[in-house]
Amino acid sequence: MAHDTAGGLTGWDLEGFHSGGDTEAWKRLGSHLVTVEDDERGPITGVRFAVWAPNAQAVQVIADFNWWTGDDMHIIPGSGVWGTFIEGVGPGARYKYRILDQWGNWHEKVDPMARFSEQAPGNATIVWESDYSWDDAEWIDRRTASKAYQEPMSIYEIHLGGWRKGLGYRDLADELIPYLQWQGYTHVEILPLAEHPFLPSWGYQVTGYYSPTSRYGNPDDLRYLIDKLHQAGIGVIMDWVPGHFPKDDWALGRFDGTALYEHADPRQGEHLEWGTYVFNYGRNEVKSFLVSNALYWISEFHVDGLRVDAVASMLYLDYSRPEGQWVPNKFGGRENLDAIDFLRYVNAHLYRRHPGILMIAEESTSFAGVTKPVDAGGLGFGFKWNMGWMNDSLRYLALNPFHRQYHHNEMTFAMVYQYSENFVLPISHDEVVHGKGSMISKVDGDDWQQFATLRAFYSYMWAFPGKQLIFMGQEFGQRHEFDESASLEWFVADLWGHGGLKRLFRDLNHIYRAHSAMWQLDTDPAGFQWLDADDAGENMFSWLRRDADGQVIACFTNFSPNPQEHHLTGLPHPGVWKEILNTDSASYDGTGRYGNLGQIVATDEPYRDFPASGHLVVPPMGSVWLEYQGTDEAPQAGDPDDGQQA
Repeated sequence: MAHDTAGGLTGWDLEGFHSGGDTEAWKRLGSHLVTVEDDERGPITGVRFAVWAPNAQAVQVIADFNWWTGDDMHIIPGSGVWGTFIEGVGPGARYKYRILDQWGNWHEKVDPMARFSEQAPGNATIVWESDYSWDDAEWIDRRTASKAYQEPMSIYEIHLGGWRKGLGYRDLADELIPYLQWQGYTHVEILPLAEHPFLPSWGYQVTGYYSPTSRYGNPDDLRYLIDKLHQAGIGVIMDWVPGHFPKDDWALGRFDGTALYEHADPRQGEHLEWGTYVFNYGRNEVKSFLVSNALYWISEFHVDGLRVDAVASMLYLDYSRPEGQWVPNKFGGRENLDAIDFLRYVNAHLYRRHPGILMIAEESTSFAGVTKPVDAGGLGFGFKWNMGWMNDSLRYLALNPFHRQYHHNEMTFAMVYQYSENFVLPISHDEVVHGKGSMISKVDGDDWQQFATLRAFYSYMWAFPGKQLIFMGQEFGQRHEFDESASLEWFVADLWGHGGLKRLFRDLNHIYRAHSAMWQLDTDPAGFQWLDADDAGENMFSWLRRDADGQVIACFTNFSPNPQEHHLTGLPHPGVWKEILNTDSASYDGTGRYGNLGQIVATDEPYRDFPASGHLVVPPMGSVWLEYQGTDEAPQAGDPDDGQQA
């Protein structure tokens, strides 16, 4: 039986939503199991439905409990929200809204606040109430006290459906977590999990912002996966897509027949390149919807951070638009002032509510202050993807080794702007799709050269200032592009070359995490010093990494096919430098011929601007890391801890 009440929801409850200040809008809108008091019958349990549709003439709930015929909803006084309470309905009920627009047309829409949805091609909203009991309090406490810039962060980016086909959220807890632990990643970053009907969009065409995709289970199954990741000491970052949404006629677009969530003017409200709508960030209800959504994933699913997709498309009104097809801001400029205000709002709010979380911008321009605090005039993100470093690096890798000497400065250029932002170094899914080829296919040469170069490059990347991110499959050198419809090529993961690369990644992560010099001062110039930035003729790069307590690691990478068997380098201290990594090790499917017998000994003979110097072997297309041990006798060659063959 339908009731005229809205389950106790009033216009007062919705004031924050309309003012842009409701950061928990999911608690008021959508479907909720509630108990109301009836004067005659006492407490009655059912579901309260509430939806924002201010320009509608009428709204109905159509559902399996009314044979999809419709129960009328009623406008809540003082708001543009329609609501109703329907007794006897409980979790699992399927429903949609039928909306009559101003012109007399009916539209069937899914609930914008859906917290669970049918699997595609179905799209009905499912009433859902969580009863999950979390067991990650120790992790959350540690996160709250964390200092992300001074801590290790190596991120494994993953598309859940393409890691191993057919696994659900709970299966992944059993299979993915042990693998991540063995490999040694600190975080997993999951491509968008909000509901999306089109699988090849990888989740970037969102139709259910509050609804974890039901492809892999229900919302509590996802909570279970995140809980287990936390208990295993692994952080969880999720892709968040507030930059655009698809035009599916049953979703957010033209929700009540008018442009409600998007701009009406296509010069502001449509992404021509992607065929999607752009949110109207200046509308208070849209701000409430989106900031609530960001908080929802962090508070309700214990996600540790959000990687915000396509930030550049939000910041610029002329993004991917021809001349004359965009509307300048009130000052005549190209910056989207409403989007800038929104990003500052969401970042400041989330960091205040949940200290220790991570807000990460995928931002591809030179927009200033992306990772500056809001109160210092910045956007307030914690980190920014370093797309410039990524593009320069991949161009360099694709060159014939002989030609690399003429592009040496493209690799060193990143240090010019290194401390302008707090960077993540990404080799993400975007680099192994749409005809770009896999990482190994980008590298010039035969199999041996390709694998050796990848081993050298990833160790170069792990030693460079900034946090690290790779996309799944790169750790064993998958040969084909990412395909969301198939599993990774696990059948090659232990073959020659592939298995060696996979073992290298394990050691990279574990050595990296064990040595604070590799991450503690990522955002401080004191943590990095070139040994030689200009050795273009040999395709050699060498530098020092330091921590605040005196630990020093010297890092050398040779992108030439010629071994450096007597490489002379300046060093800050005489004494023993222990080889802790050599990518030519036989255990990584290297030759095993170009090692340093576990250590080198530097003398106090000055070289260039350094008070000490030493000779070392740097393998062809290989990297070596040396940790300073002091002037005492060092471990001898063959020590099982020396990280390299005798």
